Amino acid sequence: MTESNKNTTDLSTKQRGAGSTYQRWRKIKDSLVRYSVVAGGMGVIVAIVLIFFYLLYVVFPLFLPAEAKSLADYALPDAAAGKTWQLAMEEQNEVAVRFTDQGKAVFFAVATGRVIKTEMIEIPENTAISSFASAGSIDGSVVYGLSDGRAILVKQKYKISYQNNKRSIDPELEFPLGRDPLVLDKAGKPLLKVAVKNAEDMTTFAAITADGRKLLIRFEKEESLFDDDLSLERSDAQLQLSGVDIDYILIDKEQRNLYMATRAGQLSYIDISNFSAPVIKQTLNIISVGLRLTALEFLNGDLSLLAADSRGKIGQWSLVRNEQNRSELKQIRAFSSGHKAVLAIDSEQRRKGFLIVDAEGNYTVFHSTSERKLLQAKVTAATPVALALSPRANAFLLEDADGKVHYWQIKNEHPEVSIKSLWEKVWYESYQQPEYIWQSSSASNDFEPKFSLTPLVFGTLKAAFYAMLVAMPLAIMGAIYTAYFMAPRLRRIVKPSIEIMEALPTVILGFLAGLWLAPLIEEHLMAIFSLFLLVPLGVLVFAFCWQLLPNKIMAKISPDGWHAALLIPIIIFCTWLAFALAGPIQELLFDGDLRVWLTRSLGVSYDQRNSLVVGLAMGFAVIPTIFSITEDAIFSVPKYLTYGSLALGATPWQTMLKVVLLTASPGIFSAVMIGFGRAIGETMIVLMATGNTPVMDLSIFQGMRTLAANIAVEMPEAEVDSTHYRMLFLAALVLFLFTFVFNTLAEVIRQRLREKYSSL
Repeated sequence: MTESNKNTTDLSTKQRGAGSTYQRWRKIKDSLVRYSVVAGGMGVIVAIVLIFFYLLYVVFPLFLPAEAKSLADYALPDAAAGKTWQLAMEEQNEVAVRFTDQGKAVFFAVATGRVIKTEMIEIPENTAISSFASAGSIDGSVVYGLSDGRAILVKQKYKISYQNNKRSIDPELEFPLGRDPLVLDKAGKPLLKVAVKNAEDMTTFAAITADGRKLLIRFEKEESLFDDDLSLERSDAQLQLSGVDIDYILIDKEQRNLYMATRAGQLSYIDISNFSAPVIKQTLNIISVGLRLTALEFLNGDLSLLAADSRGKIGQWSLVRNEQNRSELKQIRAFSSGHKAVLAIDSEQRRKGFLIVDAEGNYTVFHSTSERKLLQAKVTAATPVALALSPRANAFLLEDADGKVHYWQIKNEHPEVSIKSLWEKVWYESYQQPEYIWQSSSASNDFEPKFSLTPLVFGTLKAAFYAMLVAMPLAIMGAIYTAYFMAPRLRRIVKPSIEIMEALPTVILGFLAGLWLAPLIEEHLMAIFSLFLLVPLGVLVFAFCWQLLPNKIMAKISPDGWHAALLIPIIIFCTWLAFALAGPIQELLFDGDLRVWLTRSLGVSYDQRNSLVVGLAMGFAVIPTIFSITEDAIFSVPKYLTYGSLALGATPWQTMLKVVLLTASPGIFSAVMIGFGRAIGETMIVLMATGNTPVMDLSIFQGMRTLAANIAVEMPEAEVDSTHYRMLFLAALVLFLFTFVFNTLAEVIRQRLREKYSSL
């Protein structure tokens, strides 16, 4: 082999070696990129799945069933103290008390029944206890009616102290109106029935005497400025309810309404706000004919009555405003525990739930707002005598006729939630009819939570609808013109200019919409509507006039593809004209003010931050997304399709409609869906540009509250793991599922469109 051939062979070998090394590195790089892309895609999927399961993890406890179990059974503490008239527990579920017919208060340990102390209420000599009533579990007061027309008001009190890091509860009795019995009946007749409602500054008694008189007595407390003496100012009234044998008397916490009922179920609703002249507002039957009223109690808040009958039915009666704006009692809900008589009802002190026991010793836990029967089980075979529900509603005591006390624990964290309360209309207390309401908090402790997701979903769809109504025509039509008709040089200016709009922070858009755009629209509402009419009309008139010009003049004024630039002064002129004509049009057609005319003539109220503002602001934010994707889809249509259509004699518009748009339809559809998804999930614009009121009103002049905005507003104030907290996560889960399902369907449709028009 010659030297030259040898050199050539060595060079070829080196080139092959270098080529194989390059190929190996190329394969390694391809593999790295491929696996990186796969890892990134899988990471996105895993992240989405983890988000879904985390939301589900937080939301799942809302739908867990309530649980209860027996903790202890023991003999009645200090049975010699007499028959139990009232059972009560303190908040920590450690100490309970039973008030007896002998005027004794027996304090005992809840878990064991060990007697802690027994206190005797001082009853005057030659006087007997003739009646008894509770002022309500929240207040903790009871009243003993005496045979000489007097009464004693007693209140349980628990002092908590800590010694050596150990909690100690010391129970005692206090007398809010003094230890001496109060004279209710000046005639000295025995009090056969008595009721009381006690507040810091006022106490109201209702009593029925042995001779049938029905008395009202009110004591208003007055404290001296110079000493600690307490003086009581007394007011008296008498009710005219002749011939009615009253068995139940209730006074609401505001001491404005009095309710008296018979065993037959006849209830009288009496307004005592004007104490000197009480008025019987309504008399009605609250149970079915032939049944007996076996229990009557207030639901928490004293806005509703719970009336139970001898067949195990419980009706919730609430004061509702009628068409004449007068309050009247209406049954808004009904519950059933079975077919046995309900013997006792005890309402929760912090929620709208209640516990009942029937004649067979079964207990049942209900929640009024969600209309759910949460728990039901048998406690004892003997007849129940007394019932006490814990202030935290996590335990109860039941005394039966065999002299035993049963102590049960309840786990019932989220009773307010049900499918009905989330998605259907609910008749809330003090409302005239069932409504969809979201209202998660209130200044009142006896507030009824309203967790309907329907108005939030409605608001989300409403905001997205008006945003898309503004964005879709402008973005899609603009993209069609830019991609197909506009000159390349002008397109290189317009397309980046619109796309850069997407870089604007939505918080800035929301800020401008709320503080600048909303007042502007309110002040120039007529001009805005005129603008929607005059700008399209002006463009059409200009286009018609443009077509009348000779081709030479048109070519000199504006080359092909630059016609859009000519519309800028036309749009500016039409905008000025709309604002200039707004005043005269209002004076001529709308009595000088369109907003006032809408309210007076059509009954349409105007909210400054409304759907019109949201549509314009959020439409502005969505336009770049839809425009950019649509323009790319149209511009990417192969040119040979366009040229072929034009060569066959089709006009540019026919080519656009019949060829280009059909081919680009999958991309256009994707653009619309992505824009819609952004509108659904938008937070800051709707947060700042609407009134954030969760109302269900289709009016363009009313605001709304969306799911995303609701989460942003309320999450910082929500207590961790509370029902409110989990409901906000449920709203997030609904939003997540909605966008996921909608985007999945959109992708299926897009793929079918691609398959259908791929052959073009």
